[in-house]
Amino acid sequence: MTWFPLLALVLGPVLLAEALLARYEMMLYIAGWRAPTTRLPPGMPYARGADPDRPPTAYLVYLDGIGKRRFTDTRDGGRLVQALIAAAPDLRVLGQVQPYSPLAAPLATRPGWAWIRRRAGILLFLHNVMQIFVAADRRYRPLYNRAVGGQIAGQLRRAGYRPHSGVPVVLLSYSGGAQVATGAVEELHDQLAAPLLLITLGGFHNGANDLTHARHLHQLTSAHDRIERVCTWIFPQRWRLLRSSGWNRARRAGKVTVHRLDPATHLGRRSYISRESHRPDGRSHLDHTTDTVLALVRAVGRDRPVAR
Repeated sequence: MTWFPLLALVLGPVLLAEALLARYEMMLYIAGWRAPTTRLPPGMPYARGADPDRPPTAYLVYLDGIGKRRFTDTRDGGRLVQALIAAAPDLRVLGQVQPYSPLAAPLATRPGWAWIRRRAGILLFLHNVMQIFVAADRRYRPLYNRAVGGQIAGQLRRAGYRPHSGVPVVLLSYSGGAQVATGAVEELHDQLAAPLLLITLGGFHNGANDLTHARHLHQLTSAHDRIERVCTWIFPQRWRLLRSSGWNRARRAGKVTVHRLDPATHLGRRSYISRESHRPDGRSHLDHTTDTVLALVRAVGRDRPVAR
């Protein structure tokens, strides 16, 4: 047991430093000392999939898990995005949003962070984990929601979305991306007046955000997903007892539907996005997740309101 105090001695200062860095970016945004990034790297499109000259069935924004640190997709997130584009070329898909940066700045390209990535890559994951808790903190949550919601709205406009067009916007989030997705609802409603559908995949969120202006939230989960289960324990707003939380109000309003993707896990070879593991019907977990997401997107597309 002598290793435990040593581990705490090493990790304690690291976690404290990460907590301060995560709040530092939020402070820069609040003070207006740095403007959010609005442009993508040369040659990177604002959306992939459907022809921008033709109205798509929907715009799908993918908000990745804590591995997101570049404009490009993570390995697993990229698998899912590519599978969605291949199976539904009528969608416009955005994967470049930075859910863990109020300033829309990719972590891997910041000065000093490239050096850290080569020598202590775990710190990049810890930084994004801390950003989730900043986004969930009641002191910072409204401004964090406004910052990232504004980032999503701006990227959608540049990808061709027209406010009040009636074209659905789907926020597909994995793990901690769900905290950002639920928080972006109000800002997207205010800026775009878009029909909003939320799909969480192993969603890690605190349940405090108001989902009044979301059309529906589909919770894709599994009995084998320990990380999402921990989330429902540590955040009181996810407990049924706290009836006034945004999550519980949405549930009572019939806006939350649970879909089981058993026996998938949150991470690893049997994850929701795994090509290697297969279900009894022969489909990989990736194929099953893709099929489930597209069925939900198609359903909202059929109910699409008339454009104004």
